[in-house]
Amino acid sequence: MKLLAGERALVTGSARGIGRGMVQALREEGAEVLGADVDEADLPCDLSSTQAARQLAEEAIRRLGTVSLFVHCASPRRQESQTVLEVTDAQWRGMLAVNLDAAFVLCQALGRHMVERGIKGRMLLTTSLHAQSPRNLPHYSAAKAGETMLVKELARALGPRGIRVNAIAPGAIPGGGFNAPPGMVEKIPLRRFGTPADVAAMAVAILSERYGAYVTGSTVVVDGGIALNNWIEPPDV
Repeated sequence: MKLLAGERALVTGSARGIGRGMVQALREEGAEVLGADVDEADLPCDLSSTQAARQLAEEAIRRLGTVSLFVHCASPRRQESQTVLEVTDAQWRGMLAVNLDAAFVLCQALGRHMVERGIKGRMLLTTSLHAQSPRNLPHYSAAKAGETMLVKELARALGPRGIRVNAIAPGAIPGGGFNAPPGMVEKIPLRRFGTPADVAAMAVAILSERYGAYVTGSTVVVDGGIALNNWIEPPDV
């Protein structure tokens, strides 16, 4: 029996990187999945608009009939050299809109749907080590810290309804919105960068009832051990 057989899922940020890996892994484990992104997706959607996020939830429910799994991976591309003095108002608003605002709107809408239908659903937000460690990404770090607390609030509110909510915090996963600087791999105890498949495999376990049934309100780190070192400072090369 596949771990997610019979589940119906919505995954945002599905066009590349971790989001694409999530879609593939969920489908391999038996879930029916709709991917949402600004392009190259089952459901094209610009999540910088809260109205678009609400419409996405409605369309996913219409297309799937019910939604029992939700995975939020969408995030704008970022430049990892922008200090708090350099980020523009538009960049700040856009980063928080797609990461945090859309997460709230989608989780609220899908949470209401799950409660109304009596679905013991699961939600997973993709956060970051930056939620705890600043690194010239003030808008991204703030958005991910907000998502981390949103997970706790959702888990507390929805737990009595049988709905689990967690976060997954990837480490250095090249591709998508992240480009690794030279020498960074030497900061990783496992001596390799992660892959979308590494993150997706843990996501499947968390989302499944076989392995994740008693896990809610948690952030699971998948980083090869990089957070054990001072990875914020540039490595010696």
